[in-house]
Amino acid sequence: MQENKYAQVRLISKPKDLLKTIYTACRTCYSSDSPLNIYDCEAAQDKEKMLKLINRVISSGHYSTIEHIQVSFAISNISRACSHQLVRHRHMSFSQKSQRYVKEKGQFEYITPDTIENIPELKEKFDSFMNKISDFYIELTQAGIPAEDARAVLPNATSTSMVASLNLRELIHLANLRLCTRAQKEIRILVKRMCDEIIKEEEWLKDYLVPKCERFGYCDEDKSCGRKPVKE
Repeated sequence: MQENKYAQVRLISKPKDLLKTIYTACRTCYSSDSPLNIYDCEAAQDKEKMLKLINRVISSGHYSTIEHIQVSFAISNISRACSHQLVRHRHMSFSQKSQRYVKEKGQFEYITPDTIENIPELKEKFDSFMNKISDFYIELTQAGIPAEDARAVLPNATSTSMVASLNLRELIHLANLRLCTRAQKEIRILVKRMCDEIIKEEEWLKDYLVPKCERFGYCDEDKSCGRKPVKE
């Protein structure tokens, strides 16, 4: 499947004063002044000054200051296999299309991995198998089997959609892990598109929303792709 047929992602919610909120959290830790005064002070109007402090604090590992920022994404056209990987991440909230309450009508939508898509004879068999599953699913529901039970035959390839929300610390962690070349291609594309969406509005985040080897200068995976030196 072509990459543009994978995840469809849109950033649908983020704080209006994102930088000021993080800056206020950072300054509060090192100031005798009140958070309200810090938020309203002259420095909180200077983007360059705010970013200088924020970058220094994040680089020092004080990630609590970016946990105050919550962002939400509308996500569609991903497989259940991909969503199962995504929901393993902590400190995220999900509202996902239910296979209990949403009954598939006709051929259900599914995601075909590139490795199968690129071999015509296997792609043909894959599509045929999906059609057979769909026919049996419809047979079950027409026989009165509830969708919550008929879904037992639906595969990991079944397409799904969701709203996913997470704080900025978790988004950076998500990017650092899932943009790694060792992550499965589908979730790499999904997370890259999530990152691209917020970088459009907060360009300064581009240095953090990268594979972990790019941030730390080394690879700590058991099997390295060779992009960076392996951590001793």
